[in-house]
Amino acid sequence: MKIFTLIEDTCGNPECSYEHGLSIYVETKKHKLLVDTGATSAFIENAEKLGVDLGKVDTVILSHGHYDHSGGILGFCEVNHEAQIYMQQKAVEDYYHDERYIGIDKKILDLPQVHLLNGDFKIDEELFLFTNITGRRYYPKSNLVLSKKTDGKLVQDVFDHEQCLVIRQSSQTTLISGCAHNGILNILDQYQELFGDVPDRVISGFHLMQKTDYTEDEIENICNTAKELKKIKTQFYTGHCTGDAAMKLMKPIMGEQLIQIHSGCQI
Repeated sequence: MKIFTLIEDTCGNPECSYEHGLSIYVETKKHKLLVDTGATSAFIENAEKLGVDLGKVDTVILSHGHYDHSGGILGFCEVNHEAQIYMQQKAVEDYYHDERYIGIDKKILDLPQVHLLNGDFKIDEELFLFTNITGRRYYPKSNLVLSKKTDGKLVQDVFDHEQCLVIRQSSQTTLISGCAHNGILNILDQYQELFGDVPDRVISGFHLMQKTDYTEDEIENICNTAKELKKIKTQFYTGHCTGDAAMKLMKPIMGEQLIQIHSGCQI
């Protein structure tokens, strides 16, 4: 398996651009796929610099309905008309950060290769998507500023538009989530309920980044999350919405079990 961070918030390769967004390229035995496409089409230029041929991608997974994960889809479709795009039906709703619209470009819905899903979905023996993450163990407090518009009113987003990708190859499993808005522990709880074990590796933002300083409760929440992750055998790769402040809190607890990803780097 080859895994490249095509774009992320921080610079890892001086030849590649970076932005507030996420796009992961994965090459498996059966597939060449993208998980998310960043906020713009910048990931396309990065892919070329990294030797990744986006024209050969067969599958695109949209992790949830926010612009910083879907902004490059239309640009990608100018390069590749054939790749099938999988997203949850609820990802098309109107999402906001305070009063600012952060949802997808609705032109995406006009693409004939888009599949709108309603819940868990098995693509094939190698790829599986799951959603319906309802647990609230150490729930990220930074979610509280995010909402969706329903009947003209803003209500708290519960992230039922979020889906996670499971890649199974031989005895190895990889779980990829865009932002883990529902909380990485709750995602792992749902994974364990579905598969009876934990994945070998996880690639995900943890959505702990915020513009203000953490409160004591928030620091405790982050450290407790790290302590729970430390108990399992999984290797974690994180970035994008995790934030440097959270990394500084989690890294001493998790050590080499936690690795930060950057734009333009291979995992």
